[in-house]
Amino acid sequence: MTPFGEKLRTLRGERGVSQKDMAAAIGVSAAYLSALEHGRRGAPTWTLIQKIIGYFNIIWDDAEELARLAEASHPRVKLDTSGLSPAATELANLLAENIEKLDEAELRRITTSIRAALGRRP
Repeated sequence: MTPFGEKLRTLRGERGVSQKDMAAAIGVSAAYLSALEHGRRGAPTWTLIQKIIGYFNIIWDDAEELARLAEASHPRVKLDTSGLSPAATELANLLAENIEKLDEAELRRITTSIRAALGRRP
């Protein structure tokens, strides 16, 4: 499941909306919506994000957060480290080879550490 998929499922659950009803309202199939929630589809288009925001009547910071989660929800990530340092290539490969071995707490800790190194909020 992707961060966007998790949020989408939470929003539906909080509002008691089925995948079928939501899918019909935003113009996609229930199968597509399910795949999106489970991370079997790439990040949604900007247009679809806007439809979801409108469907749930999400405003301001919550709408921005949903869009940010969509951007961070590509289930198949490609990294091109050509031209970067050997340390960057090593980090990319280490993570790619071992991410499934990390538990949720370790993943959150690493994510927080990388965001801090980038000067972003955790």
